[in-house]
Amino acid sequence: MDFSYSDEQRMLKDMVDRLVAEQYDFDTREAARASSAGYSTQMWQQFAELGLLGVPLSEDAGGFDGGGAELMVVAEGFGRALVVEPYLASVVLCGHLIDALADGVHKAELAASIISGEMRYALACHEPDGGYDPHWIATTARADGDGYVLDGSKAVVAHGDSADRLIVIARSSGEPGDGDGLSAFLVDASAQGVARRGYPTIDGHRAADITLANVRVGADALLGEAGQAGAALDAALERGVIYLCAEATGAMDRACELTLEYLKQRKQFGVPIGSFQALQHRMVDMRIALEKVRALTFWAACSLESAPAERRQRIAAAKVMVGRAGRQVAEEAIQLFGGMGMMAESPIAHYAKRIIMIDHWLGDHRWHMAAFRRALVDGDNALANAA
Repeated sequence: MDFSYSDEQRMLKDMVDRLVAEQYDFDTREAARASSAGYSTQMWQQFAELGLLGVPLSEDAGGFDGGGAELMVVAEGFGRALVVEPYLASVVLCGHLIDALADGVHKAELAASIISGEMRYALACHEPDGGYDPHWIATTARADGDGYVLDGSKAVVAHGDSADRLIVIARSSGEPGDGDGLSAFLVDASAQGVARRGYPTIDGHRAADITLANVRVGADALLGEAGQAGAALDAALERGVIYLCAEATGAMDRACELTLEYLKQRKQFGVPIGSFQALQHRMVDMRIALEKVRALTFWAACSLESAPAERRQRIAAAKVMVGRAGRQVAEEAIQLFGGMGMMAESPIAHYAKRIIMIDHWLGDHRWHMAAFRRALVDGDNALANAA
């Protein structure tokens, strides 16, 4: 498999890298994080003007039809700067669901509102009793006249407190845990019956717990067909995992750079501590861990068109490696920085928090190890059937 970027992908990478290097330093990030929205609306509009909000969306939706490699380019660049804007929630997750489920003029209108930066979306999927299982949906969608009534609760909705619209995953039929019977509904975040409790997460982002009590929506709020959103949801979450793995790659890369700079500057016994062989070995171990994550993430990102079992194996393997190797890099960076690594004023503390918390978004390494095993069994069964 060729892991090199095409000319167009290199141009995209150069643009993203230049943007975050020149306009998204640590102080800018902290000011955005401290704002009422939890991110910079001005920077979000700049992303829109540069076309970044349309990268992963199809040409039919008005986007640039970017695949896994393009998604990795954007996410890795954002990871290097610890970008807090809701790219994952609004563009990757909700953008794909709109792209996959809406059609015609409706798709174009909804996608245009994302690409222009006019509307921010959040995916209300996971529930308090369901853990990481996206199919454990107890929120109900009951047909009522020419519309639907939604009732239920959603937990840890990324950027759900500042979103203009929610895509709510509700159950039209079946029981919690079933992959069938899931529907996706577009809900105005300020609609009657929608209650949001927002809060900051320890990695500098924001999330919300959302309650839907007798929320009435029209028939046009349903994306796609009733009870048929399961496959699109799974595909959106796969892209979300790839984005997170690539973001972790960028954050780990920058954490390694910051740590190496510190080892060169910090002196003990009259010499830089980076001259000590034991610390050099630990620095090499951090780099090896980074390259493991980068290789598996690239492999997963280039597998979106692969057979389902193979694709799930590679994506799960990448997320497992992020959880394990990412923690190693974060903990080593803190250790090598010493007390400085624990201070909120030190960027490395924020990189460590984000790297570790990425493990817990959209399933931690234990969840994905189990998914990897299931995918192996599915792949073996497929080979047996083919034989």
